Amino acid sequence: MLTLIEIDCRYNGHAAVRGLGMHVTPGNLVCLLGPSGCGKTTVLRAIAGFHALSEGEILLKGRQVSRPGFTLPPEQRHLGMVFQDYALFPHLNVAENVGFGLRAIPQTEKRAVIAELLDTVGLGGLDRRYPHELSGGQQQRVALARALAPKPDLILMDEPFSNLDVEFRERLSGEVRDILKQQGITAVLVTHDQNEAFALGDKVGVMHEGRLLQWDTPYNLYHEPACRFVADFIGQGVFLNGTLVAPDTVQTEIGMCKGNRAYPWGKDAPIEVLFRPDDIVPDPDSPLRGKVTQKAFKGAEFLYTLQLPTGGHVLSLFPSHADHPVGATVGIRVEADHLVAFPRA
Repeated sequence: MLTLIEIDCRYNGHAAVRGLGMHVTPGNLVCLLGPSGCGKTTVLRAIAGFHALSEGEILLKGRQVSRPGFTLPPEQRHLGMVFQDYALFPHLNVAENVGFGLRAIPQTEKRAVIAELLDTVGLGGLDRRYPHELSGGQQQRVALARALAPKPDLILMDEPFSNLDVEFRERLSGEVRDILKQQGITAVLVTHDQNEAFALGDKVGVMHEGRLLQWDTPYNLYHEPACRFVADFIGQGVFLNGTLVAPDTVQTEIGMCKGNRAYPWGKDAPIEVLFRPDDIVPDPDSPLRGKVTQKAFKGAEFLYTLQLPTGGHVLSLFPSHADHPVGATVGIRVEADHLVAFPRA
């Protein structure tokens, strides 16, 4: 459906995107994830035809739509767009907003398409309301229905949930995924929120300083990060110093850890090992102890920051009924099935 081949994008001579390549298969939902200024929105604008390429090419369904010196206009790319601020027309009601791009079809068919889409996004019966009479989540659904109405080949979504509160954002992102999957729509989402990216994306690309560092499933990004930045950016965790004693075994201050991969750095190589909160599990009978220095109640669980006897710190998830006060000492053990390590700087 979409192929980016080694694209470069520049702003006033500054490289905003460098050598980025990826492909999206029909029906897939993919996300570009990264901190502000990493170039992810520039990539979306290049796909949409709003930003020219200085190198590389973009193909839609095998057709070249961008290369240096040529940019097919956005209106000829058969794309849908969902913007961060929804970009609804305030003087048009919901039905008129959704049907804005359906000028070329008969009125009877147009009304049927609008009614079907409003039912699909859960807004049946609200067709006569105006944007200012809707909640933020309802406005986002209208924007999605409007993007779906012309049956585009691809939908582009730029931080579509950033104006919503966290709890509703997570629920709506799951609902939007269901809608897009039911419709068989291919979509590219740009976000800085990894929970959003993981909830929506079949594949997620982590970007940093204009480059795509890893293009993978959410599961692999979390458990098999390709570089130190991805490991640090995705999820929570703490790096502890260690020494490689065998290709798949490391010695750390919390003991010997054997993982699921072999590292090539040689015996006694100094390394850093990433321990996620779910790698450190409670065990009252374990000789390894940690002192609670911070705690955060998450509902179903506590996230504890634990000081080790050596002075280092780790994060650990405990069941919510295991309510230990700050200052308490608790037993823990390591269950790091996915060993993530990098050479120590």
